[in-house]
Amino acid sequence: MDLAEFREYCLSLPGAHESTPFGEDTIVFKVADKMFALASLENVPATVNLKCDPDRALELRDRFDEVRPGYHMNKKHWNTVEIEGRIPAGELRKMVDHSHALVVRGLPAAARRQFEKTDGLSRQQS
Repeated sequence: MDLAEFREYCLSLPGAHESTPFGEDTIVFKVADKMFALASLENVPATVNLKCDPDRALELRDRFDEVRPGYHMNKKHWNTVEIEGRIPAGELRKMVDHSHALVVRGLPAAARRQFEKTDGLSRQQS
């Protein structure tokens, strides 16, 4: 998966939008103004940061050399992932879905309701 495909997939998720609050070289993807992914436009190979359940984060780091503790993030809850490596696109999409779902689950009930039917929680394979 390249950076353009990653961006397109993130923006396809319900409520997702992008911004550049940290400068022009980092795209931040949010749902309800909460970050679920960050993509560096300068790193080669391309890397992204994704929110992750702490136990799952450790499992993914053990499974894939391309998954490391989140760079400049809380290393317990974020992974940095090389997206142009050996990780299959389907697995990367699952990581993005998981990150998005974690953010949606953390929203107040009133805000969460607008995403419950279509937000990928049913796609979530925790």
